[in-house]
Amino acid sequence: MPDLHFKGKEFVHNHHLTVPYRPLVVDPAKSIGKESENLIIHGDNLHALKALLPRYGGRVDCIFIDPPYNTGNENWNYSDNVNSEIMREWFAANPVNKEDLLRHDKWCCMMYPRLKLLRDLLSDNGSFWITLDDNEIHRARMMLDEIFGEENFVATVIWQKNFSPKNTARHFSEDHDYLLVYARNSQAWLPCLLPRTAGMQNRFSNPDDDPRGAWSSSDMAARNFYSEGKYSITCPSGRVIEGPPPGTYWRVKQERFHELDSDSRIWWGEDGNNVPRIKRFLAEVQSGRVPQTLWFWRDVGHTQEAKKEILRIMNFDQDDEVFVTPKPTKLLEKILQIGSTEDSIVLDSFAGSATTAHAVLAQNRRDGGNRKFILIECEDYADSLTAERVRRIALGYNYKGVLKETLLSEPIAWGTLSNDTKRNSILEEVRAIENLDSGNYDKIKKSVSNGTLTVEGEKRIHDKVDGLGGDFLFCSLGRPLDLDAMLQGESLPDYVTLGSWVFHTATGQSLDVAKVKSGQWYLGESTAFHVWMVYKPELDFLRSPESALTLSLAEMIAKSFERRHLVFAPARFVPNKMLQPLGVEYAPLPFSLHRVERD
Repeated sequence: MPDLHFKGKEFVHNHHLTVPYRPLVVDPAKSIGKESENLIIHGDNLHALKALLPRYGGRVDCIFIDPPYNTGNENWNYSDNVNSEIMREWFAANPVNKEDLLRHDKWCCMMYPRLKLLRDLLSDNGSFWITLDDNEIHRARMMLDEIFGEENFVATVIWQKNFSPKNTARHFSEDHDYLLVYARNSQAWLPCLLPRTAGMQNRFSNPDDDPRGAWSSSDMAARNFYSEGKYSITCPSGRVIEGPPPGTYWRVKQERFHELDSDSRIWWGEDGNNVPRIKRFLAEVQSGRVPQTLWFWRDVGHTQEAKKEILRIMNFDQDDEVFVTPKPTKLLEKILQIGSTEDSIVLDSFAGSATTAHAVLAQNRRDGGNRKFILIECEDYADSLTAERVRRIALGYNYKGVLKETLLSEPIAWGTLSNDTKRNSILEEVRAIENLDSGNYDKIKKSVSNGTLTVEGEKRIHDKVDGLGGDFLFCSLGRPLDLDAMLQGESLPDYVTLGSWVFHTATGQSLDVAKVKSGQWYLGESTAFHVWMVYKPELDFLRSPESALTLSLAEMIAKSFERRHLVFAPARFVPNKMLQPLGVEYAPLPFSLHRVERD
C-alpha cells in the first residue's frame, strides 16, 4: 500500500503517546444536572481525546468529525506541542491560510495524532465518519488507510450540500461534500438498515387475498444470461407464452417456476392471462433499506438550512456571524440511524455548533433510545454556543414563528405523472404521510417546484419550542497528572481519576467506572487481571502503614475472585514469594505506573 509522506510526519507519528493525561474537571454551573453520561469538553481536542482514553478506550460506537477543510480561508491554528525545531518554526507562521505553502503538511500533522487516538477510542463494532471537500479528501483517505487499515474502508458518501448552483463559480459550482466512512473492523461492523419509506410500503397490496399478507411483484424476465432461462409458459387462461421477451431470460429454471406457481407465488393478473410476475411478500423482505452512497439535500438538508436552524435556536439576527459551513441536523440524524444503536456512545471531537448533540437528543426522542454524546470544542464559544445550543435544545427555547419540517421530497418527471401505477404510488405515499403526521402539525403543505414534490409539516409556535430533554456535564481539562507533584502532595487526584489512568496504563483497556468500589480498593477486571488500588487523595494516608499491601489484604483479594490480581499501593509489607502463590502481583504507586499487559 502506498504511504503518504508529508513534512513533519516523523515527529507526529507517535506524538499521541507523549501527550500528558489531564483529568476532566466538571463545571456544575455550566452543566445540566449533577450526574450525566453526556459530556461537553472545552479544551484542545488532542489532550481531550487522551483524557477520554482511560474511561472510553474501545467503547465509542460512532465517531463523527467535521475538521477544518483546509480551504485556505479558515485561518485555523496548528499549535501541537511537538518537541522539534521544524514544529517551532511553524508555530511562528500561524494562522494557516492560503499564503502558507505548507498548509497541507500542517493539516496532516494536526490530524494524524488525533486520528490515532480516535481509532483507539472506537469500539470493535464502531464506525468512523469524517466530512471533507476536495482540498484534503485524498490525503485523508491515505492517512485513514494507514491508521485504520485499508481493509476497513467502508464507503465514500456524496452529500449534496447546496440546493441551487452558485452562478458566481469560476469553473464549477461545488455542490457536494464527502463523508468518508471507516470501521474499526469492517468484518464485525454492519450498518443499521434505514426505515422503509411510506412509498415502499405502499407498493405492497393483497389483491388476491393471499393469507400470507401484502405482496408486490417483480419481473420474471431479466437481461442477464441464464442457461436454463428459455422455456415456454402456459397461462391459467390457456394462452401459451413461447418464451421470455427478446434479449431476456426467465430468472428461474422451469422446475423452480412450477414450484413457485404451485405455492401461489406467481401473479398472472386478475384475468389469469398476463405475463407471469414473481410475488414477494412484505413479511419476508428485510425490515429496512440498505444505505446508499448518494445523499441528496432533500433527504439530509443543506448548509443554508443549517444556518437558519442555528439562527433560530440561538435567537441570532440574520446579520450575525455564524458558521460558514454548519452541518444540518438531518445529516447527523441519518449518520446516527446507520452508525448507532439505542445505547451507543457518540463522539464528535470538532463539535462546533453542537449539531451532533442535537441529532443525538432528537434521535433518542424519536426511537426512545439512550444514546450518549461526547463533544469536544477548543474555541472560546464552547460555552456560549456549543453548550448553549444543547441547553436550549434540551430545555426548550423562546421562539415565535412557523417551524417547518420536510416530510417528503420526491423528484417528479412527466413519466411519473403519465404512469398510473407510479402516480398512484406517490399519491398513496402523500396520503399515508398526512394520516400519520397530521396530529403533529397545524398544516401539511404540498407543493411542486423545479421538478420536486415537497410535503412539509408546518407548526406555529407562539411562545416557546419544547425541549427534547437530556442533560450533560460541562468539563474543562485539568492539570496534567504529574508523578513528582503527586509525591509531594501538590496534586492528588480523586480515586476514580487516578484509577482510570492507572487501569488504562496497566492494561490498555478502559475502566468501567460503574464497577469501581473505592471502599474495597477495587478498580475492575481486565482481560488478564482483577485490578486493585490502595489509595486516598490524602498525603498523610499515603505515607501511613494503612496504605501498604499487607498479607491479610492480599489473602482477602485472592479469595474474592479466581483469577490473577494486580494491586497498586504506595508500599507493601509482604514479600513477592508469599504473593505469588496467592496469584497476586504488586505494582508500586505512584513510582512505577507501567504497562503490565500488552494489546
